Amino acid sequence: MSGDNVVLARSTENAPVSPLYSQTVAFSHYNNLSMQLPLDPSTGALVAGGIREQAEQCFENIQAIVESIDHRMTDVVRITVFVTDIKDVDVVDDVYRACFPTYVPARTVVAVAALPMNAPVAVEALVSNGEGTIPNAPQAGDLVKYVNNTDAAPLCDLSSQTVAFSHYNNLSAQLPIDPQSGQIVPGGIKEQTAQCLKNVKAILNSIDVPFDDIVKVTVFVRDISDLEAVDEVYSTFFPDSGIARAVAYVPARTVVEVADLPLHALVQIEAVVSHGDGTPPQAVEDRHGLIIEANNTDNAPKNPLATQSVAFSHYNNVSAQLPLDPKTGELVEGGVGEQAEQCLRNIKAIIESVGHRMEDAVKVNIFLANIGDLDAVNDVYRTFFQNGTPARRVVGTSALPYGALVQIDAIFGNAEGTPPVA
Repeated sequence: MSGDNVVLARSTENAPVSPLYSQTVAFSHYNNLSMQLPLDPSTGALVAGGIREQAEQCFENIQAIVESIDHRMTDVVRITVFVTDIKDVDVVDDVYRACFPTYVPARTVVAVAALPMNAPVAVEALVSNGEGTIPNAPQAGDLVKYVNNTDAAPLCDLSSQTVAFSHYNNLSAQLPIDPQSGQIVPGGIKEQTAQCLKNVKAILNSIDVPFDDIVKVTVFVRDISDLEAVDEVYSTFFPDSGIARAVAYVPARTVVEVADLPLHALVQIEAVVSHGDGTPPQAVEDRHGLIIEANNTDNAPKNPLATQSVAFSHYNNVSAQLPLDPKTGELVEGGVGEQAEQCLRNIKAIIESVGHRMEDAVKVNIFLANIGDLDAVNDVYRTFFQNGTPARRVVGTSALPYGALVQIDAIFGNAEGTPPVA
């Protein structure tokens, strides 16, 4: 593994520019794009019109960014759509179809409580980076993108169940749908959580990937008070194997309350999974038996259902951090500024415990109980990311675990990679 991968941040004037974040940050074989609002890049204001015009602008901004780095929309691996009214998804889907007429990426759709600038829609993309980011080194510029679907999990003509590129499988968020009936399973939150995870497992089984190869899980729930019931089911799926149980391995995790979900489901689960053999062509020594490196430190809050940092290949996936004092396990005193600072301190402690720095961040996701607190959070954010390098997402959620005002997760580059099994 090379130790000189670089974090490559880029922006174009053809999409909205911000001093707080970069439009796209590439590391190794992925480009991580910032969430795009329906902003006119020439004015920085929301475009006129309704949900259709605003969705079109989001995708136009994504296309401008993708093309500015010499990529194409068919290089998109995952799309995440945020709306503030779930009823708007049908119109957004019409726009989406025009952007992806043949190939469809993995996809997640959620309705959130609020978006910056009171936008009704925002769209985010993860894009392949075939050439990689090792300076002056020959790399595989023709890596293959693997798309897979199985009848054992719900099928959708707007998304692929899993899209693999390089050393990661990116799964579409799974709703609690019975793949045979195409309907939400009967029962409450426990039954729906179990079905989501069964669907994830079915997809992984179809590509011969163990369930314990999951490195990051995001749980979207409509009611944060259901989390205890979700966790009860979740703990029966993780760890999945004897080896994982022996080391108590659980993936990194983020939990978010959302305003609504497709089909008005109670829960939806998204997973990012290791792909140890990579997608060809890759050198033999880079393809087999890469290790998942899970790490916890006493300098950040611990959770028995989430590992603080899970590294695989060239990425560290950090669990969402709440503003908890790691010594007491309690929320820190003060307002949203103090809470945002504690979240970022926890992230800093985690990433430094594995020999990395905040400058290695490629993507930061901020979840706010009150979107009106964004200016105060930005004041703190600037002190941790002075160069505005990471790509970024900001969404409003009506509630967070522990009644927190803010929650932050992040993805970091892992320059040295993770070694193959000896």
